Amino acid sequence: QVQLVESGGGLVQAGGSLRLSCAASGRTFSPANMGWFRQAPGKERDFVASIAWSRGTTIYADAVKGRFTISRDNVKNTVYLQMNNLKPEDTAVYYCNAALTWGRGTLVTVSS
Repeated sequence: QVQLVESGGGLVQAGGSLRLSCAASGRTFSPANMGWFRQAPGKERDFVASIAWSRGTTIYADAVKGRFTISRDNVKNTVYLQMNNLKPEDTAVYYCNAALTWGRGTLVTVSS
């Protein structure tokens, strides 16, 4: 069974940067894709970015294109989300997803 643990969230001023990590554990881990989603207070969970585990092909939501970068380390079974030029509207709990499994999330708060 796969377990996902996110880390790297925190409080940052607008224009700042954060790097999120999602470490996967499990006996066998070879998902087709890994992705990041986020959920702001009172809103639905939205897609942020995904990466194909084998080829490294990436997809981004329009709201984060040019500011966020998703990457992965196949050896460490870890996916990263580098977030630059953060905006107050990026404030949310960020969740990692892979193999039909969700992590518990990590809170990102961007102050204006």
